[in-house]
Amino acid sequence: MRIYQPTILLFTAVVILLYISPVTTATYSGSRQLLYVRDDPITIPPYLIFENVRLERAYVALQAWKRNMISDPWNLTLNWFGPRVCDYNGVVCSEALDDPSINKTVSGVDLNHGDIAGHLPEELGLLTDIALFHVNSNRFCGTLPLGFSQLSLLFELDLSNNRFAGKFPEVVIGLPKLKYLDLRYNEFEGGLPDSLFEKDLDALFLNSNRFTSKIPVNMGNSPVSVLVLASNRFDGCIPTSFSKMAKTLNEIILMDNGLQSCLPNDMGLLKNVTVLDISYNSLVGELPESMGQMESLEVLNVERNMFSGVIPEELCLLKNLREFRYGSNYFTGEPPTCRYLETFNNTMNCLKDVKQQRSNMECKVFLSKPVDCDSYKCSPVASTCLCPAPGSTPPPRISPFSPPSAPSLPPAPQSSPSA
Repeated sequence: MRIYQPTILLFTAVVILLYISPVTTATYSGSRQLLYVRDDPITIPPYLIFENVRLERAYVALQAWKRNMISDPWNLTLNWFGPRVCDYNGVVCSEALDDPSINKTVSGVDLNHGDIAGHLPEELGLLTDIALFHVNSNRFCGTLPLGFSQLSLLFELDLSNNRFAGKFPEVVIGLPKLKYLDLRYNEFEGGLPDSLFEKDLDALFLNSNRFTSKIPVNMGNSPVSVLVLASNRFDGCIPTSFSKMAKTLNEIILMDNGLQSCLPNDMGLLKNVTVLDISYNSLVGELPESMGQMESLEVLNVERNMFSGVIPEELCLLKNLREFRYGSNYFTGEPPTCRYLETFNNTMNCLKDVKQQRSNMECKVFLSKPVDCDSYKCSPVASTCLCPAPGSTPPPRISPFSPPSAPSLPPAPQSSPSA
């Protein structure tokens, strides 16, 4: 009989036993029993034979996880027993990347849309060959275990649409191969670590959580092609490092936060951006003239802010622009070309001779107070030339986001990308 009891699990059990003193044993006996059973080491019966030690470790990890599931309404883990872990529902196996002689290791887990309730145990750190971990649309709660720090090959991590909570799971920062991180539709809170925007990610989805504070000023250091921070509680400035993302950024959605600043003047450097949604914030000032140089822009939503001034004519002449929503601001002028776009909304502004605008008094009161962009004290970055860049093909797109006419969250996760 083989017993797996990783050091971190032994430590957990010791902490639990120390915390519950003899004085409180009677009171908390039920809780202690539940916790101890969940942390009890996995015992491998002697009659189970595995093809290799990595599959044996995977067995331990998956059995510990199953033990931490309290509801599996679709019985997705019904066949999670025995040594043939590669036959378990949702488990993907392939050759070991570091040793071709090992022809089977667990390289992925996909339990999307399982409606499974439970926690993620520390033993999942035994899945050291895993590249994909997809559990969106379940009811997993708690925090991301520190054992995930052992997943050095993890490429895609999708925890979206669950009930995870606590601060940003900084254990993901140390994952060297991670490219796709999806934490949307959870209950994470607090600020974002600066180190997140130094990681070599391609897609970052953090929308619909409870993140607060300011967006880190080094946001522009991130090489992501898609960045979604919508529907949180961020305030302060849009970082002036924004334009440094010009080479890689394709879609950015910052809608439904509490951002308060002017837009950076060098927005025009973002020539590969196809979708820009900054609606439902408290942004002020004029739209920078340089936005007329965002040649790949297809969808632009600046609704429900406090922008003013005249919309740059070059913006509405962009050849790829098909949707421009700028209602519920304080714009005083719009080029006629804006009205010929496939989709536009100009209501509730201060436009003369246009229907459904704000009252003259409301416009007069707001426009009587000049906007001082410097007063927002956004951290400056080194100025960058706005000279035209050589033509290039925009990066591959992840489905474009069509901004709603009323507050709405980005689409709920349906599936995760495959490697």
